[in-house]
Amino acid sequence: MTHEVFNQVPPLAGHDTADDAVLLDGLAREGAGWAEPEVRELGRLAGGEQAQDWGRLANENPPVLRTHDRYGHRVDEVEFHPAWHKLMTVAVTHGLHGSAWADSREGAHVARAAKFYTWRVDAGHGCPVSMTYAAVPALRQSPDLAAQYEPLLAKPEYDFGLRAPLTKNALLAGMSMTEKQGGSDVRANTTEAAPQPDGTYRLTGHKWFTSAPMCDVFLTLAQAPGGLTCFLVPRVLPDGTLNPLRLMRLKDKLGNRSNASSEVEYDNAVAWPVGDEGRGVRTIIEMVNMTRLDCVIGAASGMRLGVTTAAHHAAHRKAFGKYLIDQPLMRNVLADLAIESEAATITMLRLAGATDRSVRGDESETAFKRLALAISKYWICKRWPAHAAESLECLGGNGYVEESGMPRLFRESPLNSIWEGSGNVAALDVLRAMAKEPQTVDAVFAEIERAAGADARLDAAVREVKTSLADLATIEVRARRIVERLALALQGSLLVRHGHPAVADAFCATRLAGDWGTAFGTLPAGLDLSPVIDRTTPKAG
Repeated sequence: MTHEVFNQVPPLAGHDTADDAVLLDGLAREGAGWAEPEVRELGRLAGGEQAQDWGRLANENPPVLRTHDRYGHRVDEVEFHPAWHKLMTVAVTHGLHGSAWADSREGAHVARAAKFYTWRVDAGHGCPVSMTYAAVPALRQSPDLAAQYEPLLAKPEYDFGLRAPLTKNALLAGMSMTEKQGGSDVRANTTEAAPQPDGTYRLTGHKWFTSAPMCDVFLTLAQAPGGLTCFLVPRVLPDGTLNPLRLMRLKDKLGNRSNASSEVEYDNAVAWPVGDEGRGVRTIIEMVNMTRLDCVIGAASGMRLGVTTAAHHAAHRKAFGKYLIDQPLMRNVLADLAIESEAATITMLRLAGATDRSVRGDESETAFKRLALAISKYWICKRWPAHAAESLECLGGNGYVEESGMPRLFRESPLNSIWEGSGNVAALDVLRAMAKEPQTVDAVFAEIERAAGADARLDAAVREVKTSLADLATIEVRARRIVERLALALQGSLLVRHGHPAVADAFCATRLAGDWGTAFGTLPAGLDLSPVIDRTTPKAG
């Protein structure tokens, strides 16, 4: 033996990922305290070695497309590693998909958000889970279809395999909108929908990016005689034959590798209209808004994973005679990462609460959610890649090695900013909402100003952003800056009212007052960082 192994960090396993004060406080505050036992149960599973191994295996063994069987018959199936099915089973049986829509309890959507946030072992399988959750409000535009499919989309059972949807025990739903020539501009879609005498349509065209192609049904957009329309497209028809959705290839992606993303040809595929002809964007936007919420949840969850991994490493690794976590500059970095993470989490929970109350008919919460969700989707998802990079760096060279899990986290981090509208699309959507629905602006400022007078730095930031909105001549070119300042004001307000005083003080001193560098770890001297770090360092179970 040439050497003794020492000063290496033990695995971050055997802890509860739900052991998160911001999460649990927000769960209770937003009306879902009753869900804490199940959130804790899922947190213990997510923090365990077995579930973490499932996530690793699903990413190391990506899905494989089988277009034909051995005899030459077209099958268009995607094969997954068994770990994928383990992950999906846990997610669906714990109701991370559509179950909240069938739960009449107050806070059901908050509980679902908390579980989605806690179950952070793999981001890829969250895609079909998220789309299934988001499909329900869009499908309700056609009550007859909703009556048939919604109970199966909400059922907490994972029933994998291509069979006629209404013969299965439970279903998963996807979305299929993007085309080569349009990207986010779905009005440029060219897929054609031809009406049939029986009330169905036949779809012909190409979809450039359809994730989770083994879902049972898809909401898709196509050009009907009356304009762009939303359709429900099953993979298998009621008679048991395959609907002609031809999987052309799987995308070779930067991250999210456990999840299959495909190009699909609709070759006269059978579809049922969802909503009226010509109102496809208005119909599908119900789904888009829900998946935007999950983009925020996923980014907040990824930040929490990054900073807890970094804090765990620093608590067990020595350099220059002291543990890293006791080194002043490392403490500054960890605290800064923790502040960003807590701001994202507290905002995510407020949005989940607004979603829950909006579903129950609260119009003021609907107005708040419309604008605040677009603002937060832009900013929180935009912050995640920088956060992931800094978290990785806390582990030094060990963080650059695949075995640490940090490269996978880093590769995942740009996705949520791109999904459901990249930065420019999100920022311009904020301006569109402000112009067309001014009540949403009032709702967001009413929320922010609930902290009025509590912190002078926050008050000054609110005045500044109001002034910036008055200059309409250059508002589009300044859209990102405006959205950023609105997001920071909202986060600051929530932290001042509900967060730990040390976190709120540091946030206002840096994100709002401007005493902040361009990298994480540039917090000014004099802040109380100990409680910030203590709240972040994971405790072994």
